[in-house]
Amino acid sequence: MNIFKISSKNLIRNKLTTILNIILVAFGVGILSILFLASTQISSKLEKNAKDIDLVVGAKGSPLQLILSSVYHIDYPTGNIPAKDAYKLMQNPMVKRAVPLALGDNYNGYRIVGTDSTFSNLYGLSIQKGSFWHQDLEVTLGSTVALTSGLRIGDLFFGAHGLTGNGDVHKQHAYQVKGILKPQGNITDNLILTNIGSVYKMHEEKHVEGHSHVSAEEAKEINDKQITALLIQYKSPMSVILFPRMVNQSTNMQAASPAMESARLFSLIGVGIDTLQWFAIFIMGIAALSIFISLYNAMKERKYDLAIMRCLGASKSKLFFLVMFEGVLVTFIGSCLGLLIGHVALEVIGANQESAQAKLTGLTAIPQEIYLIWIGLFIGALASLIPAMQIYKVDIAETLTKNR
Repeated sequence: MNIFKISSKNLIRNKLTTILNIILVAFGVGILSILFLASTQISSKLEKNAKDIDLVVGAKGSPLQLILSSVYHIDYPTGNIPAKDAYKLMQNPMVKRAVPLALGDNYNGYRIVGTDSTFSNLYGLSIQKGSFWHQDLEVTLGSTVALTSGLRIGDLFFGAHGLTGNGDVHKQHAYQVKGILKPQGNITDNLILTNIGSVYKMHEEKHVEGHSHVSAEEAKEINDKQITALLIQYKSPMSVILFPRMVNQSTNMQAASPAMESARLFSLIGVGIDTLQWFAIFIMGIAALSIFISLYNAMKERKYDLAIMRCLGASKSKLFFLVMFEGVLVTFIGSCLGLLIGHVALEVIGANQESAQAKLTGLTAIPQEIYLIWIGLFIGALASLIPAMQIYKVDIAETLTKNR
């Protein structure tokens, strides 16, 4: 007599159902993994890149756009501001440190930022090879720029107008690489740094170099010059209230807070993240229901097999845990597969991102991912509990008699 009465048709159906359950769990965990990884990386980038920057001053327009362009370098600037007005603000007694920025050019998608030595102090930059820029058309590369572009100390290259693409190349002047920065883990890894005079030189013949402190004579020379923005550090907490209001009300410029705009940006992103999270949870719920139904139906078909196993010496508790293990194993495999899919998918997304500054990666792991494994195991155990309890209701004598 064949001990196992399950037909080959039912066996195939059970295997297909198991595969479907694994796919459903993997899909749900994969979405949650992508969301966890992406939101963690975005949050970390927002925090690291805006560290020690209390305020950004730039042309009037969208405050969020000003922050994105000047702090995170992932949007176009709102415009330019007169250099004379900017340098006047830099001398304000409420300002501890002011960093001028002149944007407008790029090299292979990496932004060329005209600034001065205060930028290095603000971000705590240090040199890995070579030195910082000193003269016009000398540049210092971020670590990622050097790695991906292949540029080395002494190499020459041409910048292009605009913040992306290489359409309008400035072939009249070439930049020379003077140094490469140590990896910082922030936006500076993706920037090419030079002085403000270099940016002026690319767009006009007469220029002056940008300095943190300028004399009255130098101020006259830069009356017709423009810069993109100022990164401000306050001297005292009182400046938080007074300085932004003064800029917004008494000048033609606007002041925007990185902390406030970053929170606003993350709240906008959070709406989409929350929607996808609930969708992933819904998929996991369907997977749990599917596992429950498949195991419950399997128990009905396996009553004879279970009765035989009981006759061969298997205890009720052993069969109970065997059924529980089947459900937990399905969700464990699905969870591990989902994590793998999530990492691979995010790496593919990151590889196809146009902006190097906001690039995401799947080649990292976060502690929260272990919770996805535990959630998967819990769902498997919960879905298997009722089917496994059917073991205790199997009447050995009645079951064997009916299938005789």
